[in-house]
Amino acid sequence: MNVLLTGGAGFIGQHVLGELMARGHEVRVLDSLRPDVHQEPWVAPEGVAFHLADVRDGDALDAALAHVDAVIHLAGKVGLGVDISDTPDYVSSNDFGTAQLLAGMARAHVKRLTLASSMVVYGEGVGRCPVHGTVRPGARLAAAMSAGQFEPPCPHCGEPLETLLVGEETPPDPRNIYASTKTAQEYFGSNWARATAGAAAFMRYHNVYGPGMPRNTPYAGVAAIFLSALRRGEAPCVYEDGGQRRDFIHVRDIARATVLAAEGHVNGVRAYNVGSGTPRTVGEMAASLAMAVRGPAPVTTGQFRLGDVRHITADSSRLRSELGWQPQVEFHEGMRELAAAG
Repeated sequence: MNVLLTGGAGFIGQHVLGELMARGHEVRVLDSLRPDVHQEPWVAPEGVAFHLADVRDGDALDAALAHVDAVIHLAGKVGLGVDISDTPDYVSSNDFGTAQLLAGMARAHVKRLTLASSMVVYGEGVGRCPVHGTVRPGARLAAAMSAGQFEPPCPHCGEPLETLLVGEETPPDPRNIYASTKTAQEYFGSNWARATAGAAAFMRYHNVYGPGMPRNTPYAGVAAIFLSALRRGEAPCVYEDGGQRRDFIHVRDIARATVLAAEGHVNGVRAYNVGSGTPRTVGEMAASLAMAVRGPAPVTTGQFRLGDVRHITADSSRLRSELGWQPQVEFHEGMRELAAAG
């Protein structure tokens, strides 16, 4: 295939680019190299056409989309954000940018889209109450969290919930601005697919880590933040009590899943959870990194951010059964590789 990869110079993008090239695809990259993400210069590999442009630029998109068979859309603003003042940039970068891309794909008659979505569309996911059964968790309140009560309650009786794996049919429940923009991107992609008879695969990535993670930016992932602290000889500071459950997935596994979807999903609209299937706590991840670099043990601070979800772990069996994907990088092995990468 001839593939346009937006955001191809980014952390996940470079790994997806490598996977595409290894599988024999022709690739062109569109990336704005925005300075809050890219701290070092980037040069496209030999044989890859590079369009230095923002995905919100319709004219640049028209040039990049010419004679393309499929689009993998990774460009966007990631992370929870610093504060509410980030909202316009998230909406512009993620939602307006996706709208421009979809309009350009319609003009160019490109029928296949693979979109980088996120598990954050589920919010707190689903839980099981001993009294009320399966429910969507209630909101975590600042007063309760200040008192060290971090578990999301049953919205009906306030009892703690057993956390359940979330399937792709679970309705979205975005609880921060990044999650809201990712949810909107999926809706836009679904509308485009119905209007153009296109195929759209939404890849709901879990917590991605691995070599090349952005560091020392306000939007860096938690693994990069912990590793930066350890490099300074400081103990990683873990929010809440460290018991937040996540599914940490290596970027090479993410790249393979994304390319398999671009190759194999050719009809209609489909969402795929992309996770390792083995939930870990944030505290476990900090401890594994500290052990890998022989640094100080992590400390839990009790601090919190209201936009954070407590637990989100999804069922990735659809991706395994429909596209034949399996994660290959074991958690502690991946953490050691991340630490060794510097």
